[in-house]
Amino acid sequence: MDRIGPFRLRPRRLSTFQSLTQAVIHQQLNGMAAAAILARFQRLFGNHAFPKPEEVLQVPLRLLATAGLSRAKAGCILDIAQRAVSGELPSLERCHVMTDADLINQLTKIKGIGRWTAEMLLIFNLGRPDVLPVNDLGVRRGFQVVYGKRKLPEPEQLESFGAGWVPHRTTAAWYLWRAADFLRDGEW
Repeated sequence: MDRIGPFRLRPRRLSTFQSLTQAVIHQQLNGMAAAAILARFQRLFGNHAFPKPEEVLQVPLRLLATAGLSRAKAGCILDIAQRAVSGELPSLERCHVMTDADLINQLTKIKGIGRWTAEMLLIFNLGRPDVLPVNDLGVRRGFQVVYGKRKLPEPEQLESFGAGWVPHRTTAAWYLWRAADFLRDGEW
């Protein structure tokens, strides 16, 4: 904490549709590549604002792919849009009254949305204070660095250790991500 400084995380409070769509675009990509694809995705809709689910449903899958989305990601985004339009996707307001577990359970029923993506929504969009994404490579790598481990912890090990951080596991995750960033930059 001394090396990194104060905890700084401001929830974005985007619509659930926008937050999940952006998370899907970012899955398994570095930040720069994801940002480029996200910008091309938004340009498909003309005004450079984030499209509404109804607008996304009007675009064929093959056109979504021209933004750099894989067929699987494009299909997932169309599924999210359909669920938003039908009311199956909880609104931002509804998310605020749901428990973390209930929200993860509901979101992971959507094709292409796993636990990690749901946890990213909880942390970065809703600002939930007690989320530890134990399957996140950056969190695991940060733990390895901070605690001087020779190998990455298994998710179960991290879950067990992280029980001591309740109810501030989001803060712990944020610091572990920063520690992994320092390691990547060769500064730790």
